[in-house]
Parts: sequence; structure tokens; C-alpha cells
Amino acid sequence: MPPIQFGILLIPFQTLDVAGPTDILSSTSKPYLEAFTKAGLFTQYYTSPTSPAYLSIPARAIDIEFHHIAETLSPVPLTSGFRVLPTTTCDDAPDLDYLLIGGPDPATYTLSERFAEYVKEHVKKGKGVFTTCTGGLIIAPTGVLDGVKATTNHVCLEMARALRPQVEWVGEQWVVDGRGGQFWTAGGACAGMDMFAQWVKERYDADIVRLGLESLDFRPRGLDGKAVVHEWEV
Repeated sequence: MPPIQFGILLIPFQTLDVAGPTDILSSTSKPYLEAFTKAGLFTQYYTSPTSPAYLSIPARAIDIEFHHIAETLSPVPLTSGFRVLPTTTCDDAPDLDYLLIGGPDPATYTLSERFAEYVKEHVKKGKGVFTTCTGGLIIAPTGVLDGVKATTNHVCLEMARALRPQVEWVGEQWVVDGRGGQFWTAGGACAGMDMFAQWVKERYDADIVRLGLESLDFRPRGLDGKAVVHEWEV
């Protein structure tokens, strides 16, 4: 299968909204786990470093390509003084499988007309959408979440309900809704990491999830906000 084409919309989001989730994907990806395998790391979890399970780690990992998408190729400011360079523009980006929208300050930022068109075009194709923090609130005026159960940063739920009452806003850790689970929306930045850990868990082998999460020293929470006990911890 071809690599997953994963896009990040470069608006001035809170850095962790995107850095956390994409690092979960990166830490469970082929290049990352292949390097770990060659270095002989995590062999303690396998019968032998020459066992089929160990040697097949890279082949079973996520095959993914990231695209940082903006209206131009100029640097985009994030929180904490970070600035990120786009890798492509809305006009030149490849056809995506998924699009992630992090959360900017909703009091000062509104999605541009070009970005709004881009999001709507992506959704119209039936492709997947992730939002973290206020990302859900920011894309709601485009209408793509109308009739969908969704969440946003819980501090902003009342603002979201007033802005776009056509969306079924809920105060959950994260929500999956839409035809075929097209929309994954999370609350605050760390809830976005929890959500992405769940997405990986539903699609990849348990040991791939384990290696990725343990390399980050990250223990995700479930929908109830409590730490998840994985099968390898029992």
C-alpha cells in the first residue's frame, strides 16, 4: 500500500496541538522503528533479536508522509516563539488521506477564505479530518461539522455552541463521528495525544503501539480521562 498522506494546516496553532499528535505517528512509523530495530533497542520484549516478530517491526509500522500546508511558503508563527516552514501550499499539496487542524486563539484568529475552501474540498472527498483543541471551533463556520458530534477545548464549548449551533458540541475527551468515522475531534492539546494514540491502537499491532508510546514515555488516557491500561501492562 502507498504511504499515508498526512497534512497539517499551518495556522498559528498551539505548538503541542500538532507536535504531540504527529510525534505519536512519527514514533510508530517505519523510519523511526527501523532505526530502533537496527540499534537493537526493545529486544527485551522479544524472544530474540532475530525472531520474525522483531525483524518485522518496520514492515508493520506506519508508512506515512507529512505535509505542512500553508497559503504561501513563508514561515508561520506558533506559540512559544516557534516558527514552522511550510513544505507545500494549498494549491500544490498532494491528495491527502488525512488533514489535521490544531487550535489557534479563537479570539484573534479566523480561518481565511482559502483555508476554508481547502478544508471543505478535503471533506467533500470523504477524507479524514482530525482537530485538536480549538481546531474544531475554528473550522466549524465552514459548515463541515454541521450535524456532527464534535468537541473542542472545553473552556471554549459555550463559545463554540454560540458560534455554530448546527454542530452537536460535547464535553468529551475526544469524539469520533461522521460517515465511516471521518471526523476525529479532541479537547485540549493533551487530549489530542490521547486521541491519536487510540487511532494508532485501532489500526496497528499492539507491539507497534507499545514501542511508539514507550519511546515517548507517554501513557495515554481513555475517554474517561483516566490512564489506559494496555494489554502489555497487565
